[in-house]
This record gives sequence, structure tokens and C-alpha cells, in this order.
Amino acid sequence: MSNSSASYIHMVQHLIEKCLIFHMTKEECMEALSKHANIQPVITSTVWSELEKVNKEFFQSYKPSQVKGGDLMTEAETIELIQKMISDTPKDSDD
Repeated sequence: MSNSSASYIHMVQHLIEKCLIFHMTKEECMEALSKHANIQPVITSTVWSELEKVNKEFFQSYKPSQVKGGDLMTEAETIELIQKMISDTPKDSDD
């Protein structure tokens, strides 16, 4: 794997971890990253699956908020969050 591919995967992983903090499901994360970060859902799904393999105990206990309504972010909040996550992601200078 090239260094730029590893960087890209690391960035996707970082964004997925941020989605986890906000109790998003895999599907919600795939949709958000596709729509707001231009990351193909298959990439997000693959990286998420690898994270599940490596962190089995975490994902067994991870239950995204199923409460629809009160805790869900609005579309505008989601856009703002994803854009902030992207701008906060460190850029590798050796690309």
C-alpha cells in the first residue's frame, strides 16, 4: 500500500471514530461521509468492518442511540461537524 493510500485510510478511520463519538450507526456514518466528505460508502464500510475486527469488544458493546428525535443532529449540524472533522484532520506533508 502506498503512503498516500495509508494516509487516506487513516483519515477515513479518524472520521469514523468521530462518527462513533456521535453515536452514528454504520449506515449513518457511510451516508454522512459520502455526502459531506466525498468518501465512497464502500470505503467507509470496509474501514468500519476492519475496525470491528480489531476492536470486537468495543463494537459488541457499542449501541448507537436508537432514540429518534431528541439526540439526532440536524442536517446543518451534521454538515458543520463533518467539515470541522475534515479541517481538523492532520495533513501528511510527505505526500
